[in-house]
Amino acid sequence: MDEAKRMEEGLSSTPQNGELKQEIEKTNGDGDSIEHDRDTRSTTQEGESTRQIVEQEQPLVKQKTKRVATLDAFRGLTIVLMVLVDDAGGAYPQIDHSPWNGCTLADFVMPFFLFIVGVAIALALKRIPRVKDAVKKIILRTLKLLFWGVLLQGGYSHAPDDLSYGVDMRFIRWCGILQRIALVYCVVALIETYTNKLRPYTLKPGHLSIFSAYRWQWFGGFVAFVIYMVTTFSLYVPDWSFVDYNSYEPKRYTVQCGIRGHLGPACNAVGYVDRQVWGVNHLYSQPVWTRSSACTLSSPAEGHFRKNAPSWCRAPFEPEGLLSSISAILSGIIGIHYGHVLIHFKGHSERLKQWLSLGFFLLIIGIILHFTDAIPINKQLYSFSYVCFTAGAAGIVFSVFYLLIDIWDLRTPFLLLEWIGMNAMLVFVMAAQGIFAAFVNGWYYKDPDNSLVNWIQNHVFINVWHSERLGTLLYVIFAEITFWGVVAGIFHKLGIYWKL
Repeated sequence: MDEAKRMEEGLSSTPQNGELKQEIEKTNGDGDSIEHDRDTRSTTQEGESTRQIVEQEQPLVKQKTKRVATLDAFRGLTIVLMVLVDDAGGAYPQIDHSPWNGCTLADFVMPFFLFIVGVAIALALKRIPRVKDAVKKIILRTLKLLFWGVLLQGGYSHAPDDLSYGVDMRFIRWCGILQRIALVYCVVALIETYTNKLRPYTLKPGHLSIFSAYRWQWFGGFVAFVIYMVTTFSLYVPDWSFVDYNSYEPKRYTVQCGIRGHLGPACNAVGYVDRQVWGVNHLYSQPVWTRSSACTLSSPAEGHFRKNAPSWCRAPFEPEGLLSSISAILSGIIGIHYGHVLIHFKGHSERLKQWLSLGFFLLIIGIILHFTDAIPINKQLYSFSYVCFTAGAAGIVFSVFYLLIDIWDLRTPFLLLEWIGMNAMLVFVMAAQGIFAAFVNGWYYKDPDNSLVNWIQNHVFINVWHSERLGTLLYVIFAEITFWGVVAGIFHKLGIYWKL
């Protein structure tokens, strides 16, 4: 199994537990190896003889590589959070996406995805025999992600509740979760590939040497930051209109703007760019701002619109749009930095020191920007404070997982997460996107509501606990998360993995 190929994208991961690796230049490198061998060219530059180089390489052929289980567990945690907030968020709106400013449990899912994608890229591409081949793989994987993203979230699939399928091309949604991951993955992986010859083999002394060693990656993140910030605060947003197709009769509304640098729902540059690029009819038709206090008295839960609700409450908005995805590149850049630390620092304490210091620094920056009202934490806009806050949280959680799983070897409590992380694409499609539930719902008796999924949810969970909220939560935990964790574990034992 080509380790580099499988680790280039954070949603697909095929483990290589206990396999012998030959770390020679013809291979792409071990994407998950916890130890990093020194390149023979580096040894040559230090004046070592050919005999010494061979002596250094030979033990690596005989040694078993130790897989960094934290990567799978972290990826699995992200998938679990997605399933939990998507399917239980209606019963517990406190964990669902924040209606606008702020950060809830659901708002950590996307940046956690991008963070672990960045880590995986650093490990997969630490050795690139041929740049041309690596670029082809990156482009192909990007196209696969885009295809699956449009298919699953473009409107063609109505899983799991609606048994119909198909989409009116006038209203197809071009953006989505996998599309954003595709963009971030493509940009970050190409930067890593084309700067391959510039990367160091050994670091200079100093805590900040890792940053200067990979300055081109950080420069790419800085360019994304400048593009996002300049566009967000300088772009003029004119008045705009839309047609509400969710009402009994389609009705056109006008939103008055004529402003720059606005960070509210109605007149921000993020929405304006998407309306201009994709068209207002191709944006997400049920944005989270419909749960805001300005739109409904039921906030933060869903409810009927206020009588005096502003017109933008009924408007579409793309949470995975173009400009916000440019900002999301920063999450991938921070993730790839954590991967570089894993490669260059061999000691556990050195790695944790690097990771935790950056994690807490980013967390504090995000909190300061939010509570001073300079730049509010906002997932829908993917604001800079949101990048810092969530990336810092991701770095801290990743460090804690590394301490517990890879240092203290407490793997058993996290096995379910590991299994899900090893087959993340499978669980994402079947569980998070409801494809398996839709398939089961297709076999019903007399009425579509009389299906096995609904029967289990109602009779095994809701009716037993006499609570729809608690029953829904338990259903998600046991009938979805635990079920797919066990399935992923069985597939792992059988060596079956869904990878792009």
